[in-house]
Amino acid sequence: MEPLTHENRFAALNLELPVAPKPVAVYRPVVVVDRMAYVSGHGPVQLDGSLIKGRVGAELNLEEGYAAARQVGLAILATLRSHFGSLDAVGRVVKVLGMVNSAPDFYEHPKVINGCSELFAEVFGAEQGIGARSAVGMGPLPGNIAVEIEVIFELA
Repeated sequence: MEPLTHENRFAALNLELPVAPKPVAVYRPVVVVDRMAYVSGHGPVQLDGSLIKGRVGAELNLEEGYAAARQVGLAILATLRSHFGSLDAVGRVVKVLGMVNSAPDFYEHPKVINGCSELFAEVFGAEQGIGARSAVGMGPLPGNIAVEIEVIFELA
């Protein structure tokens, strides 16, 4: 029996990663300080490279927002794998900041960001995949993307 690693868990989920997004401004996708990896804000990059756009609570409903947040999580995993060569470089999720492009009367931001948080729990396990978190609503996000998420990981 194979050991239960992050890569093995990911493979068992039968998910596909988009291509790791390249910076569109002046920043690094990942900065490592000591054993901490700070991952810059990512958007919902789909397999074809397009982005999920729109305001949750207006053009997108809660379920579509959740799916967008899950897609952001996949983009972050793609960046981690691209940067470190393997998801097994991650020790645990420390902090997630989820920003939802939301209509003024939409208040379910935590339920949207669960799309990413639940993905991380599936890939990294409940103990290492769930960290501290903030989920907030924003006015327009860059390019009208539905969700932007940044994460801090402790390395293995």
